[in-house]
Amino acid sequence: MSSTHIRRHVRAPRERVYRALLDVRAVALWKVPDGMTSHIHTFEPHEGGSIRISLTYEAPTGTGKTTAHTDTYHGRFVKLVPNEQVVEVDEFETADPVLRGEMTISITLTDADGGTDILAVHEGLPSGVSPADNELGWQLSLAKLAALVEAG
Repeated sequence: MSSTHIRRHVRAPRERVYRALLDVRAVALWKVPDGMTSHIHTFEPHEGGSIRISLTYEAPTGTGKTTAHTDTYHGRFVKLVPNEQVVEVDEFETADPVLRGEMTISITLTDADGGTDILAVHEGLPSGVSPADNELGWQLSLAKLAALVEAG
C-alpha cells in the first residue's frame, strides 16, 4: 500500500475552506476529478458519520472500479477539528481484490500568507490504484476546491 501527499495554497480563510470540505453541495463540485460526474448517496459530516459517493466517467472509455464506468466508495468521518482538519476512512465498493482495503484521507488546513495551506494525505492506497493517478486526481480536485473557495 502506498500514499500520496498533495499541498495547495488557496487565497481564502481556513473557515471557508473547512466549510467547503463538509458542505454536500460544495463536495459534489470539487471532490470529483475532471472527466467524471459525482453522485452523493450519503454524506453525514460529523465524527462517525457515513459517506457514500459514486464518481462516473463521462467518456465511455473510462474504466470504473465498481462498475464498467463508475467508482463508488463508502466510508466514515473519523476526526473533525473545526477549521483545521478532516479525516475520513474510505473503501471502494469492488469485487477486485487489488482495489480493496480501507484508505485514510487527512486534509489539514493551516494559515498561510494571505490564505490557507492545504495538505491532503491519502494513505493506504490499494495496490491496484496508481499513486500517480491518485495524485493527479487530488491535484485536479484541490484546484476545483481552490476556485470554489476563492470565489467566495
